[in-house]
Amino acid sequence: MTLVEAAAGAMWLGVILYALFGGADFGAGFWDLVAGGGKQGAKQRSLIEHSIGPVWEANHVWLIFVLVVMWTCFPVLFGSITSTLWIPFTLAAFGVIARGSAFAFRRVVVEAWQKRLLGAAFTFSSIVTPFFFGTIAGAVAAGRVPEGVGLGDTITSWWSPVPIMTGLLAVTMCAYLAAVYLTADARRTGDMELVTQFRRKALGAAVVAGIVAGGGLMVLHQKAPFLAHGLAHHGLPFVIASVAGGVIALGLLHTHYFVAARIFAALAVAALLTGWAAAQYPYVLSTHLTLSQAAALPSVLKATLISLGVGAALLVPSLIWLYTLFQQADNT
Repeated sequence: MTLVEAAAGAMWLGVILYALFGGADFGAGFWDLVAGGGKQGAKQRSLIEHSIGPVWEANHVWLIFVLVVMWTCFPVLFGSITSTLWIPFTLAAFGVIARGSAFAFRRVVVEAWQKRLLGAAFTFSSIVTPFFFGTIAGAVAAGRVPEGVGLGDTITSWWSPVPIMTGLLAVTMCAYLAAVYLTADARRTGDMELVTQFRRKALGAAVVAGIVAGGGLMVLHQKAPFLAHGLAHHGLPFVIASVAGGVIALGLLHTHYFVAARIFAALAVAALLTGWAAAQYPYVLSTHLTLSQAAALPSVLKATLISLGVGAALLVPSLIWLYTLFQQADNT
């Protein structure tokens, strides 16, 4: 493995981790929106707040990680993407800020109108933020970002069929992951009514996500033939793994193996993202910019990878310990 491939692999691992952990947090906001009113809605919202409360801010470390590695190791790629797609990046950033602020303040305000206002801000931001992140991914995947700073169209680059479809897929996948995770959390509380409700939500979200993904493949064949060809060849094993993981997760949900369903649902999403990377390899922007062409100097890559190794040795055990303590707290 070359230095360029190692840096790209580290960056892509960050993308996957943000999709799995940050994405589930965004999806929880979606289910907060449709929880309904009354006692039952309050029970669902209480479970959502309890599930994401201790870790929701920690999950954004992966987004920062991806941006920093891209900026440091692949400056041409970073400059091209951020200058062309600055509108969805800005809207997503506002969404992250509004969502976090609303979630934090909603728990401490006492007036009913304040809770409703902050609750609306939290749920709305939880939906639009993954949508805009999805449009960014779709614009890159569809080859609508040219190499160079400010050379792409700042509107049509992301407001076109493939990015919009990718944005919708991001929202549905986040909702799916959150429902699967929340089903297992509901089981730990012993509330079987909540278990049944989130299990149904997970099954429904899986079906919707599958429909959107199928529609996305049809759009790719028409609007992004290079990527569609890559998915049918280099990315095909990962596409098959994603479908298999999703089907197995559905079976585990149906048979009430919720912890195992979490694992296979996460594997399905991770395999889908990896399939996208494999389909484009070695290109990062359509067919006109390769990893090697976008990479920084070898000395910069080496220094960054060493720094990442040291940082991971400090950060990863801390995050694992945080999640472990939280899971233990659920069981007490």
